Amino acid sequence: MIDIKVPSPGESITEVQIARWIKKDGDYVEKDEEIAEIDSDKATLSLVAEASGKLTVTVNEGESVAVGSVVATIDETVAAPAAKEKTTTAEPKKEVVAEKKMEAVVQEKTASPAAKKLMADNAITTEQLTATGKGGRITKQDVLAASQNGNVVKTSAAAPRESKREKMTTLRKKLAQRLVAVKNQTAMLTTFNEIDMSTVMAIRTKYKDTFKEQHGVGLGFMSFFTKAVCEALQAFPMVNAYIDNDEIELHNYCDVAIAVSAPKGLMVPVIRDAQNLSLAQIEKEILALATKARDGKLTIDEMTGGTFTITNGGVFGSLMSTPILNPPQSAILGMHNIVERPVAVNGAVVIRPMMYVALSYDHRIIDGKESVGFLVKIKQMIEDPVKMFFAGEDPVKKLLQL
Repeated sequence: MIDIKVPSPGESITEVQIARWIKKDGDYVEKDEEIAEIDSDKATLSLVAEASGKLTVTVNEGESVAVGSVVATIDETVAAPAAKEKTTTAEPKKEVVAEKKMEAVVQEKTASPAAKKLMADNAITTEQLTATGKGGRITKQDVLAASQNGNVVKTSAAAPRESKREKMTTLRKKLAQRLVAVKNQTAMLTTFNEIDMSTVMAIRTKYKDTFKEQHGVGLGFMSFFTKAVCEALQAFPMVNAYIDNDEIELHNYCDVAIAVSAPKGLMVPVIRDAQNLSLAQIEKEILALATKARDGKLTIDEMTGGTFTITNGGVFGSLMSTPILNPPQSAILGMHNIVERPVAVNGAVVIRPMMYVALSYDHRIIDGKESVGFLVKIKQMIEDPVKMFFAGEDPVKKLLQL
């Protein structure tokens, strides 16, 4: 008999929650097969079978257990069941059942085939009709007449009022605690700006196919913003810093966390040393981390240690928001929906694709001048992307090595 114990997701984690049993009590499992999902306060992890045999579950879904606890056993002496031919009888669809019931009602009185079909299509019963056909037969005209005269009132049953309670996952509870702590323990403010996305959108439209062919990944807006953030963080290092008791921890690197919506909740995997990566490398990292997040495969290490966070509410249609800090970080950039709006350019009103951006920051170490300057830097980088790569040099001269 093999005991299945809860592994340690990380040094600071002492308790987890059994989120879901993939295999049920009494199932035969193969070695290394996933049998359950467990939620910690930082990630969702998989529990795998350490041997082949019959599984006996000892902890119910939703229960919290200590790291190292036994949650199931596997009896290795049980042989794999013989394969059986599966025979399934498909259940009739609800629509088919309803149609048969309607036919039964229609057949209580004699009706023509056309009338029966029209009655079934419109949920009309014989009680609602006056038969004028020979021998009390219901005709198609009887059905149409009843509908036109308003004699038939179609009613639909009101949906039952229901409510239910679900236990919060360990991950959700921890997230709630962290969000409340941010509001109570920081001096959080938000500043806004807007960005003309014309140039980036034109570059993306012109080169996205070539970029995809050469690098094997799509060209999105997030890579441009990540590079712009790295430039701005180097210009305004306090935005890239932590508060640690009475000290300020500064960083000469940019570990950028990207907020990703996943089935278990919001995840923030980290792109390490983003300042050294190309657009293609950033896009590949984002794709890999987002896929892991949606599949629940992110590790603790992949979600810790970020120095700054980017969140994109625009993918859900958000026009403007105030993103909340991701502790212990001191700032977070919020991207939003791109909307064509009239703007003034050189004294003329023109239509441009505009995006509002927001920087939430901890005013304890980031002053208003730095926060505004940081967003202005982002705006400059996105509206003129060449600046991100040539640092003020003439790109033509650099290309020609002049």
